[in-house]
Amino acid sequence: MARKAARNPVKLSRKKITPANGGKPAGSAAKWSGRFTEPVDELVKRFTASVSFDARLAPYDIAGSIAHARMLAARGVLSAGDLADIERGMAKIREEIASGNFNWSIDAEDVHLNIERRLTALVGDAGKRLHTGRSRNDQVATDIRLWLRDQIDRIDDRLADLQDALVSQAERHAAVVMPGFTHLQPAQPVSFGHHMLAYFEMLDRDRERFTDCRSRLNRLPLGAAALAGTSYPIDRAQVARELLFDGLCANSLDAVSDRDFAIEFCHAAALTMVHLSRFCEELVLWASPRFGFINLPDRFCTGSSIMPQKKNPDVPELVRGKSGRVVGHLMALLTLMKSQPLAYNKDNQEDKEPLFDTADTLDSCLAVMAGLVADMTPMVASMRSAALEGFTTATDLADYLVRKGMPFRDAHEAVALAVKEAESRHCDLSGLPLADLRKFAAAINDDVFAVLTPEGSMHSRRHPGGTAPAQVRAAAARARQRMKRRVR
Repeated sequence: MARKAARNPVKLSRKKITPANGGKPAGSAAKWSGRFTEPVDELVKRFTASVSFDARLAPYDIAGSIAHARMLAARGVLSAGDLADIERGMAKIREEIASGNFNWSIDAEDVHLNIERRLTALVGDAGKRLHTGRSRNDQVATDIRLWLRDQIDRIDDRLADLQDALVSQAERHAAVVMPGFTHLQPAQPVSFGHHMLAYFEMLDRDRERFTDCRSRLNRLPLGAAALAGTSYPIDRAQVARELLFDGLCANSLDAVSDRDFAIEFCHAAALTMVHLSRFCEELVLWASPRFGFINLPDRFCTGSSIMPQKKNPDVPELVRGKSGRVVGHLMALLTLMKSQPLAYNKDNQEDKEPLFDTADTLDSCLAVMAGLVADMTPMVASMRSAALEGFTTATDLADYLVRKGMPFRDAHEAVALAVKEAESRHCDLSGLPLADLRKFAAAINDDVFAVLTPEGSMHSRRHPGGTAPAQVRAAAARARQRMKRRVR
C-alpha cells in the first residue's frame, strides 16, 4: 500500500497575528454575514479564534483546496480560468507563508478563512467560488487527517531510529551480565543486550499501533460538506486519489464529527510515552552512583548551579515528566468528545492544541532518546558485581537439583535454607563450601559451582526469547530483519 504523501517542508511563520480589526476602533468590524445585525464582539473574536495554533495546517489546507478545485473543474462546476486563478493564487500564498510574509489575522478566525480571504484578494471571484460544495466542517477534518498522516510517518521514523540504537546496544553487549529485577529486588542474571531488546519489543508494538491508526485515519471526509453532503456533482474519489487517501468516509455525519483518529493517535502516543518513561526511570537509577550501571554522554546531561560534582540525567528525567502531559492530552480528547451530539460542534476546535502538542512532544522525546541510547556506555564491572548480590543464582541451584531428580518444590525449600545459611555468613551461594551445600541436598556435587556464576545462569537460558547471549544475538538479527521489512 502507498504509505504517504511527500512531506511538505513549509515552515510556518512565527509572525505576530494581526489584532482583530487591524487595531481599528471597536464597532468598525463587518458583520459575519447578512444574517446578523451586529458585528462579533471583540472579546468573542479573540475567544473563538484558532488561527494562533491552527496556522500550522496551512500547507494541508492549500493542498486540499487545490484538489477540491481541480475536481470541481473536472466536473464542470468551476471554469478552467477559475481553476488557473486558484492555483496561481495558492502558489503565491504558499510562497508568502514559507517566507513569513503572510498576514495572519484573527478577524478571519482560522487558517481556512485566512487563506480564502487572501486568495480572494489575489484572484477575485475565483477565490469566492473555491468553497463551492464544501464546508469548513469537512475542510478542517481533511486538513487534520492530512497533517496527522505526516506526523505518524515522522514518528515512525523516530521510533525506528530509537529501535536501531537499542539493537546496536544489544549486538555490542549481548554477553554483558547484569541483574534482572522483580519488585526492584535482584532476581536473576540477564544480558544487558536482552534488557535493551525488551524496549525494542515495546516500541515495535507502538509502531504497529501507529500503523493501524494511520490506516483508519486515511479516509477522505471532504464531500460531506457541513453534515449532509452536497447537491453539486462532486467526485470524491478523484480528490481522494490526488491526496493519497485510501478511501472515503462512508457517512457524511460521521465524517465531519469523527475525532476517533485523533484519540487513537493520542492513545498510541501516550502508551509510547509510558514505555519511554519506564525506560527513563531505569536510566535515571542506573546512572546514579548507587547503581553505576551506565555512563550517559556528557552532552545529554547537565550540572548543578551549586554542586560542582553533579552530573544530572536531565534528559531521561524530562522525558519521564513529559509522559504526564501526553497522557493528559489523551484524557482531554476523550472528555472533549464524550457528550457531543451529531454532527459538528464548536467544541471540536479544542482538539487541535492537545493533538498538536502530543505530536510535538513525542517527536522531540524520541529524537533525543535515540541519540542518548546510541552513545550510552554500560559499566560492565559494576553490573556484574551487582549480579552477584541478592542470591540471583538461587533459581539455578533449584533447577540443578531438579535435573538431579529432586521434585521442584523440595528443591525450592532446600535452596531457601541454603540462602538463609549464606545470608547469615554474609556470602553468596557460591561462597558456601561444597560440604555445607550438601547438608541441604545430598545430590549436590562439585559441578554445582558452574551454575552458580552469573554467566552460567545467563548462558543456560538458551531457548528463543531467553537471555543467553547466543539467543540475544539471534533476537537482534531478527529485529534487524523486522525493521527492514517495515521500510516504506
